[in-house]
Amino acid sequence: MDNLLTPFDIPSKNASDESLEKWRKAVTVVLNRRRRFRMVANLVKRCEAQNKIRKAQDDLRRAFFAYRVAFRFLDGFEQSKLVQEAKETRTEDELLEEIKKGGFEDELSEEAREAGFRINADKLASIVRNHEIKILRLLSGVEGISSRVKVSLKEGIKTSDVPIRQKIYGCNRYTEKPARSFWMFVWDTLHDLTLVILMVCAVVSIGVGLATEGWPKGLYDGLGIVLSIFLVVIVTSISDYKQSLQFRDLDKEKKKIFIQVIRDKLRQKVSIYDLVVGDVVHLSIGDIVPADGIFISGYSLLLDESSLSGESEPVNIYEKNPFLLAGTKVQDGSGKMLVTTVGMRTEWGKLMETLNEGGEDETPLQVKLNGVATTIGKIGMLFSVITFVVLTVRFLVDKALHHEFADWSFSDALTLLNYFATAVTILVVAVPEGLPLAVTLSLAFAMQKLMNEKALVRHLSACETMGSATCICTDKTGTLTTNHMVVDKIWICGKSKKIKGSEGGGMLNSEISEKVLNILLQAIFQNTTSEVVKDKDGKKSILGTPTESALLEYGLLLGGDFDAHRQECKILKVEPFNSNRKKMSVLASLPEGGFRAFCKGASEIILRMCDKVVDINGEPVHMSEEQIRNITDVINGFACEALRTLCLAFKDIDDSINDNNIPDSGYTLVAVVGIKDPVRSGVKDAVRMCLAAGITVRMVTGDNINTAKAIAKECGILTEDGLAIEGPEFRSKTLEEMKEIIPRIKVIARSSPMDKHTLVTHLKNRFKEVVAVTGDGTNDAPALREADIGLSMGIAGTEVAKENADVIILDDNFSTIVNVAKWGRSVYINIQKFVQFQLTVNIVALMINFVSACISGSGPLTVVQLLWVNLIMDTLGALALATEPPHDGLMNRPPVRRNESFITNAMWRNIIGQSIYQLAILLVLNYDGKQLLRLEGPEATDILKTFVFNTFVFCQVFNEINSRDIEKINILRGMFNGWIFVGVMVCTVVFQVIIVEFLGTFANTVPLGWELWLLSILIGAVSMPIAVVLKCIPVKRNTAKHHDGYDMLPSGPELA
Repeated sequence: MDNLLTPFDIPSKNASDESLEKWRKAVTVVLNRRRRFRMVANLVKRCEAQNKIRKAQDDLRRAFFAYRVAFRFLDGFEQSKLVQEAKETRTEDELLEEIKKGGFEDELSEEAREAGFRINADKLASIVRNHEIKILRLLSGVEGISSRVKVSLKEGIKTSDVPIRQKIYGCNRYTEKPARSFWMFVWDTLHDLTLVILMVCAVVSIGVGLATEGWPKGLYDGLGIVLSIFLVVIVTSISDYKQSLQFRDLDKEKKKIFIQVIRDKLRQKVSIYDLVVGDVVHLSIGDIVPADGIFISGYSLLLDESSLSGESEPVNIYEKNPFLLAGTKVQDGSGKMLVTTVGMRTEWGKLMETLNEGGEDETPLQVKLNGVATTIGKIGMLFSVITFVVLTVRFLVDKALHHEFADWSFSDALTLLNYFATAVTILVVAVPEGLPLAVTLSLAFAMQKLMNEKALVRHLSACETMGSATCICTDKTGTLTTNHMVVDKIWICGKSKKIKGSEGGGMLNSEISEKVLNILLQAIFQNTTSEVVKDKDGKKSILGTPTESALLEYGLLLGGDFDAHRQECKILKVEPFNSNRKKMSVLASLPEGGFRAFCKGASEIILRMCDKVVDINGEPVHMSEEQIRNITDVINGFACEALRTLCLAFKDIDDSINDNNIPDSGYTLVAVVGIKDPVRSGVKDAVRMCLAAGITVRMVTGDNINTAKAIAKECGILTEDGLAIEGPEFRSKTLEEMKEIIPRIKVIARSSPMDKHTLVTHLKNRFKEVVAVTGDGTNDAPALREADIGLSMGIAGTEVAKENADVIILDDNFSTIVNVAKWGRSVYINIQKFVQFQLTVNIVALMINFVSACISGSGPLTVVQLLWVNLIMDTLGALALATEPPHDGLMNRPPVRRNESFITNAMWRNIIGQSIYQLAILLVLNYDGKQLLRLEGPEATDILKTFVFNTFVFCQVFNEINSRDIEKINILRGMFNGWIFVGVMVCTVVFQVIIVEFLGTFANTVPLGWELWLLSILIGAVSMPIAVVLKCIPVKRNTAKHHDGYDMLPSGPELA
């Protein structure tokens, strides 16, 4: 089987179009292409969309290039002078006349004029889209635009104005494909080739039946087929429609992106879809620009415009280049922008409309099961053709023997039509169309449940691949720890102090001079991107990262006034913190004259930048080697207590500052701060569960190595034989050295994003691990893309990180990551269970009809009965087995290795064993049933056929229960935990009773006595002890070897 599935192997991530096209061509037997390929990417549409995007990017690139050339020309000395002179010579009236000629107020509705707006939406959009810097200057810059869209840049818009702004300037939403209705799924299901053929057969059967048997008896056979088709179509369509609703809900969750704005004089978070023209938006590293706009203010704002223009070179945004376009990413710095264009008026909106085409890549399991369905379909088609040929030949021979070959009637035509319908129905049963769709059903169910458990799966394949993860590379802060940070200790003026709640501020105030306190508060309040804001009730809150919030909270605890300190100095330049620099620097002008640079960040990095230290009087004094050693000991002491350590420093600069450059040396150390971030409850158990499941956990953090080791030991990650290493040392290793140490590495401290990327690459390529990696920053994007499963943090993660992730962990909790792994394993096991069940039904239904056709000239199961069996094993079987919730036992077995055979030896054992039992019973009953059951009378044949059909169905019902576990004997454990499985079983039995007892006219059945009902159930139930015997038969297992040679964890009935 594995050799036949070779064309159906695709990578779990970033599959090439060639590999996707290859497996599509290999699928030859498809009964319903529309339904089978509904959840598969449309490569033709995707190619068309990519061409449109490339064309749009080329147009934008040319426009940007032309703008930059013009900008450089205008920005030259002579041109600047001429422009300035021109401005000075024109009167205000002339400027107003030129603005009117530009048509900025043309086409404004009366409603817009009454509301106070003085610029047309399309004109406003064109200024930003076309980078019309001259027109912007003509309109007095961003201040002029803000007055025309009736907004204060300091206070923002009023919430009450949002509806009128949306009405006049549009909503920030993009054109999306309309949702598919239920009837569209019905239409898809009706495209099944075999169902179409059977409908034609039903119509012909009704016509022939009425001609030969009259009304109403002539209707029954054809009408039975029609009703069966109706039932199949409705049940299948309902299942598919419910899946689509689940995916629609998940898509809505994916699009929940929030951005900080100023509204009603307050800074607050709103959905990007609620943004309106006039909103003042705050941007920081990792944000995706949510709409077109104009720069108001900011520091070192650098945008990645590659999503629009295809150019990888970042663009600096400042007063002279103030245009921001939706869809671009903030690569560095921070700033504020005025929203000018939203929704489909932006270039990004037009691209988003194109991006909707093509769909998402199929998952490896979907592709593999398409291969299984194709292989079995070919076999089924062969048997179907042979069955029809055998039945037809027998019929013709029989007519020849009775010398009736030349005598044909409507009855003979009906018999041949029934043979053809039987052959077609065998094909329906034989081709397991439901296999690939069962994966989608299982994934949709798992994704919905994971959403409720705080994990948003962005890509279908990630949920599946996570079940095979052998390694998780996790961040520390916020993932293993709570991310609720408080200053726990501080070293200042040569002394360490423990901060005890609200008392800590008063204690420190009494022990240091006012000058030292003022320098400390300056270092905290000036060097931050966070803000202290008030809500509607006047209550103060801090907006910013947890680390900065902890420092600001401590500054307020010391009695500092954030606003007063910020107003004292003017910020000239900011170098925001990022994971490469590991520090944040600010240059400010002092009120008394001169400049002061502030720096904070990783303790050892800042300490190396310092050559002085603040003494008890607040004066900078030279820092001796002994003091450096003592401070290093303090830092290490804090770190060994699992505290995150930061150093605060400053440097006074004279008036000869050059280009506002912030120095990198000569600083004066103010304080060493130890910030407490407790380990999350449940993390230790989650790590232990991972180790039991054969998943190695590695911690990759930017923190001090002693802090990292303390947290790793507390979580159970760093074991006695494990290795903790710093990023610079890791980077310096040769390839051979890396090959030797990577299996032992459990902690990488002071790491950069490239260290994480290097680790992931080596684990994947050299050690063939299936790697999951967490990330929250913009610079983590390469590692998230490279990993088999990229996990972004929902709270601490930037929008860029989330965009590059496969799964978003909404609560930033490591336990949730383990839960994703458990659900991933559950999806894989559930699909294996369903495949085992369906292949058993396939083999038995195929063989019983084929053998009977060859021996007796007719099959024991009619068309209607086979359609009912197909419904049981396809849609209902998938619902029952593919949606079972996970249990803790799944984490006591090793991960599934790359390229491991999907249909295992244990599955073949169970399939073959159950098939032999069912075939033996059914064939014996079919040919010797009358004698064994002592059936007599004119209805004996009908009773026997009904009994065979009933027994066959109950064999499948009990085999479905057997399939709940492939290796474990106790298959009843947890069966009543999920209502879906029990509900499907009950519905199957109830419908079977209705078909046998009340729909005999259409289904060719007769009512059975209670004895035969009981016997059918008992024969079906015997499959359960047979399953126990089968599971005791040992089968060969391919024991996985770990990359360093030792055996993986054992698996088997005792562990499952």
